[in-house]
Amino acid sequence: MLGVIFIKIMNVTTENIILISSILLIISILANKTSFRFGIPTLLLFLLVGMLAGSDGIGKIHFNDPSIAQFLGVIALNFILFSGGMDTKWVSIKPIVWRGVALSTLGVVLTAGTLGAFVYWLTDFTLLESFLLGSIVSSTDAAAVFAILRAQKVGLKENLRPTLELESGSNDPMAYVLTISFIFLITAGDASAFDVVLLFFQQMILGAVLGYFLGRLSIYIINNINLDTEGLYPVLVMAIIFFIFSFTDFLGGNGFLAVYLSAIIIGNGNLIHKKSLLKFYDGQAWLMQIVMFLTLGLLVYPTQLLPIAGTGLLISALLIFIARPASVFISLAFFKISTRKKLFISWVGLRGAVPIVFATYPLLAGVDKASSIFHLVFFISVTSVLVQGSTLTKVARWLKQTVPAKVKRKTALDLELSDSIKSELFEVIIPPKSSAVNKPVVNLNFPKNAFIVLLNRHGKYIQPTGATLIEAGDELLIMATDKEAFPAIYESLGLTFIGIEE
Repeated sequence: MLGVIFIKIMNVTTENIILISSILLIISILANKTSFRFGIPTLLLFLLVGMLAGSDGIGKIHFNDPSIAQFLGVIALNFILFSGGMDTKWVSIKPIVWRGVALSTLGVVLTAGTLGAFVYWLTDFTLLESFLLGSIVSSTDAAAVFAILRAQKVGLKENLRPTLELESGSNDPMAYVLTISFIFLITAGDASAFDVVLLFFQQMILGAVLGYFLGRLSIYIINNINLDTEGLYPVLVMAIIFFIFSFTDFLGGNGFLAVYLSAIIIGNGNLIHKKSLLKFYDGQAWLMQIVMFLTLGLLVYPTQLLPIAGTGLLISALLIFIARPASVFISLAFFKISTRKKLFISWVGLRGAVPIVFATYPLLAGVDKASSIFHLVFFISVTSVLVQGSTLTKVARWLKQTVPAKVKRKTALDLELSDSIKSELFEVIIPPKSSAVNKPVVNLNFPKNAFIVLLNRHGKYIQPTGATLIEAGDELLIMATDKEAFPAIYESLGLTFIGIEE
């Protein structure tokens, strides 16, 4: 897809297009590898690479086509939402589902309204243009949050992680509906409030209904089509993703919501080749994020950010310190949740690439101040990532919402186990003070429903026997029949069980 951009902006050979695309991808991947050491979210690095390659950067690549950026952004969002939905475990989100729904609906509306009112007071935007800007930046992107926490070995207490995952995965459709609604009001002079309300319910209801039923239908198709080649199943699922989005949109529903809900249905269903599909779409989601961020970085002109820096900083400050916390506290007012948790959820309101994609819609719709809106949204998103993303771990620890991330479920193990087999795989790192150090495996007194599958010692994998001595620093890959065995396993290793990172 990067090649499409370079065909548009440069008269070069196919070989040069592939070369430039590969260089940008490699730079982005390397940036991702090093970014978390400095507490910088991956998103920002991808955007910076695109900006450096753009017309105002050292690459001098001139790209000014929001239609291509929007096309790539919509495709990328489909993959990212589908991958996120596939990874969402119903068991984890069931206890907090209404809490997440409140944040992703009421919270989005409150954020958009509060910010829109401030923008109207601060700038020369009309009331509708102000609420359009507020709507565009009303959704959060928590994907970078968990990457930072994992990189710095920080886990979150109780149900914080599933709450944030559900909010970030489900609030983009709401922001999208608000965005197109205000564009509709601005461009259609005779539109009424009733038309907007009708559009809202049509989008959300059709998106939810079609997402559920098409998700069920997808499971039946995937399990019964009986393809001769396993490698065709990811291709089939890709076609299903695009069909769900486009068919729902064609009928007037919210395609993003349909894709996300269908992915949750598919991911929690009994599906053949589920593990290989999860790994494939996790990789595709990363590729789509890189492509989307690079494209948006190319589209923005850094020199046009300077004139709006002051306004952008004021709007960003209000969003971070007033609009987001107010929306969180009001949305969660009817739920039993501590003030510290609400404060942390407020701080995790990072604005990512999704608002920047939504900011291309006013450009294509011909809204008068579309260019100013786009650059303000870009500035707000980058500021949010810089301020909140770089301080996330410190805030989590300051609010005492962290636990040591010592236990990590193994989802990347190259075993295609049947989903009917009830087993749990996870890693445990043996600290020097563990009572298991220098003990043979046979003397660990493991519960009968658990055993050590592999042992990683200084980068070398060992298949342990009963006589294998445990050493400090060993990484044990343990299989248990169910989660109930975890506390007994930890007790055998002389450790305290603190929960598992889903």
